[in-house]
Amino acid sequence: MVCESAQRGAVVSLADAIAGEVIRGNWWSHAKSREIFALTRAVRASAQVLVCRLVDGKITFVHERLWPALMHLAGDFPHERLACVREVHSANGKHVLEETPFPDWVPAKIRAMAKQITKKDAIAALPMLHRVI
Repeated sequence: MVCESAQRGAVVSLADAIAGEVIRGNWWSHAKSREIFALTRAVRASAQVLVCRLVDGKITFVHERLWPALMHLAGDFPHERLACVREVHSANGKHVLEETPFPDWVPAKIRAMAKQITKKDAIAALPMLHRVI
């Protein structure tokens, strides 16, 4: 799990990792902005990544390996932060964010897996969440 940008405590910033340094201000002004844009959009497009606003309302990427733990701990944070956010192109060519509410986006397989793990195991899989939320 990483934030797209703006490191939030225990959750690292993907933009910072791509840049190789902590970015001060907006990443669009960084020398590696084109690379950051391309890579963050590739992550956003992955079916294996939940794009949501989990950490401090900021764009957060959560790999599907962590979805069962996230489902198990869903009661610990506002459900609107677990909505799946997707960037789509509108008819007029603009980028628009569409949200699928939680838990509508969660596959049945993940729901079943979430029921099979303990809270202790879920917290162990996502230790950074309890430090930032």
